[in-house]
Amino acid sequence: MTVRIQELEHLKEMLLKMAALVETSIRHSVESLVERESELAQQVIADDHKINTYDVLIDEECVRLLALKQPMGKDLRFITTAIKITTDLERIGDNSVNIAERAIELNKEPLLKPYIDIPRMSRIVQGMVRNSIDAFVNEDVRLAREVIIRDDEVDDLNEMVWKELMFIMTQDPSTVSRAVKITYISKYLERIGDHSTNIAETVVYMVEGKIIRHMLPDQI
Repeated sequence: MTVRIQELEHLKEMLLKMAALVETSIRHSVESLVERESELAQQVIADDHKINTYDVLIDEECVRLLALKQPMGKDLRFITTAIKITTDLERIGDNSVNIAERAIELNKEPLLKPYIDIPRMSRIVQGMVRNSIDAFVNEDVRLAREVIIRDDEVDDLNEMVWKELMFIMTQDPSTVSRAVKITYISKYLERIGDHSTNIAETVVYMVEGKIIRHMLPDQI
């Protein structure tokens, strides 16, 4: 018994909906920090169950297809890749919740400094999430590789944030608590970039059968 095209399309649709929720979660969590809107942060936390629900539904559908249809070749790679992707998307959602929680804490204190690099990181990782899922749905390895390359931008910004905040803390010890929380947020965004990269690497494997984890950029 083969997997019907409609079943794979349904799986794609659920993944796209989950990814859209995740992207919104990232955007709103950072907006709640920059705009000092704790209610928006609370909404991110409250809506995380929607992402978790899709995680369960997609996994259940993948297991059902594997058990009942016993797919082979391309269909098998597609379904097993979907399982891995939902894990990364769920963890991205968790990192957005972590950002929202830190935002609520920081919003209760005086603003340490204008947020510049954090919103930049957020925009980049949102694009990485979107493009990695598009690469999966369209089997676009070129787009997947672009996502992988962009991860360096996120890493560089994370390092810039860390260095700047370290300088601020050494100049004024009273800023330590707030500065540390901002470094956490920067790290959460860096992890989101890593999860998006995981998705992109999985797409390359699905399409080309090539494992590119831990490879140097010129080998990818």
